[in-house]
Amino acid sequence: MDLKGKAAIVTGSSSGVGRATALRLARRGCAVLINYSRKREAAEQVSAEVQALGVACTVVQADVSNDADCRRMVQAAQQAFGRVDVLVNNAGTTRFIEWDDLEGVQQEDWEQIFSVNVRGAFQCARAARSALEAHGHGVIINVSSTASLRPQGSSIPYSTSKAALNALTLDLARVLAPKVRVNAVAPGFIAGDWLQSGLGEGYESAKKRAESANPLRRVCEPDDVAAAILALIEGGDLVTGHVLPVEGGALLRT
Repeated sequence: MDLKGKAAIVTGSSSGVGRATALRLARRGCAVLINYSRKREAAEQVSAEVQALGVACTVVQADVSNDADCRRMVQAAQQAFGRVDVLVNNAGTTRFIEWDDLEGVQQEDWEQIFSVNVRGAFQCARAARSALEAHGHGVIINVSSTASLRPQGSSIPYSTSKAALNALTLDLARVLAPKVRVNAVAPGFIAGDWLQSGLGEGYESAKKRAESANPLRRVCEPDDVAAAILALIEGGDLVTGHVLPVEGGALLRT
């Protein structure tokens, strides 16, 4: 896909992978809707960065676990840009719970994590379907995790939700073909605020362990994941229904 003159929605794009993806899209000449749930000031800052690159941008507060919010967000993108060509389902949530602490997993953990990570992606895709199909070459990219491919990550509910997102990716790829391609990226350890907040004082040591263990000797930065997302959007017009790990070779470890 040639992104010049196209328009994209990137959920959870006030920071991290979402921000990096929005900026890469803007550099290709693609208008971008910046979505946030709580951090409006950060979202406005990303919007300013996008507009400085010479493309249109709009900011929309929306909770992807709420179907009405998803539909309102897509409508806002259509009103602002006149089209939607790309949807990046990046919004996600978790709770850090030790894997062997089964009693520590509460019902609300399952409900909250699945409502954002799985149902949110489905609702956004459903809301955007008609707009993505309108020009015959739409793209959806879901942001999964290596936790979906190997037992690891912040918690069992999180890992399970990302495995479900992988299944949703395949389901949507089949249902939305031939007008819309659907793929996912599965990052490993991503350096940045999200893991710093979750791991606290253990962040630096966990990062160093991951770097030393990975065959490529480094972990993901948000822009590494954004680069993979752009590669799936711009290249490989026959690629659909796949999950691309972005993890420095971490899945090669025994």
